[in-house]
Amino acid sequence: MVIPVHDVNPVRRTPVVTYALIAANVFVFLFMPGLSGSVAGDSSLAQTCHLHAFLEHYAAVPRELIHHQLPQLVPTGEVRGAACVVNPPGYEKSPALSVLTAMFLHGGWLHLLGNMLFLLIFGNNIEDRMGHVRFALFYVACGYAASYGFAVLNADSTDPLIGASGAIAGVLGAYLVLYPKARVWVLVPFLVFLPLRLPAWLVLGFWFVLQAVYSSGEGVSGAGTVAYAAHVVGFLAGMLLAWPLKAGTPPPPEPRGLLFGRRARPRHSW
Repeated sequence: MVIPVHDVNPVRRTPVVTYALIAANVFVFLFMPGLSGSVAGDSSLAQTCHLHAFLEHYAAVPRELIHHQLPQLVPTGEVRGAACVVNPPGYEKSPALSVLTAMFLHGGWLHLLGNMLFLLIFGNNIEDRMGHVRFALFYVACGYAASYGFAVLNADSTDPLIGASGAIAGVLGAYLVLYPKARVWVLVPFLVFLPLRLPAWLVLGFWFVLQAVYSSGEGVSGAGTVAYAAHVVGFLAGMLLAWPLKAGTPPPPEPRGLLFGRRARPRHSW
């Protein structure tokens, strides 16, 4: 797996929405139950119960999205048989709204940092091209498409779906459509991490193929599993939504310096 670190694609305006999304994701992660110490002093069972209740309230659950059935108990893991009530009587959860809140929840530091790295590198150019408001709407739309797409494929799953990966996959899909020839600096693991500057179509195309291959038979984010199918759907949604903008996209700057480890040859106009 290659790790992107920078793209050679300058922007004309400050990507305030991209920065705001990153700040919001970090803020929510720091104050999630089980990480912030908000349940300090409770027993392990109580902490687990509290975390499950938090996820049931704010994470997207495929079965809820498709069948609108809200579970009343969490009978798994450490709380099996402990009657951990997550939806008390009278509680009304909006499955559709939970898709939005789930976009700001992450299962660990690596999950968070990986998503924010991709958003920082590729999101600024998409926001620059679309404008602040349209980019915000685009981001949310891709997140919804990814979550509902995954839910359709896993309609009976009761595992919580969390993370910004689906929305960010949409950003990657849009970048592939709008800036396929832009150069992206990546680190390639080969004994050591080798820095290479590759075209975006190769970096993002390789990423998409990996997600598509991994998507068969995989589960939901959390408990050591990843919702690869949500990444695939989000990526395709981003490509589709960005396609109408392709005709008016200014070309990325002419690549200079290293290309696939060699110095690029200058091009001449005739």
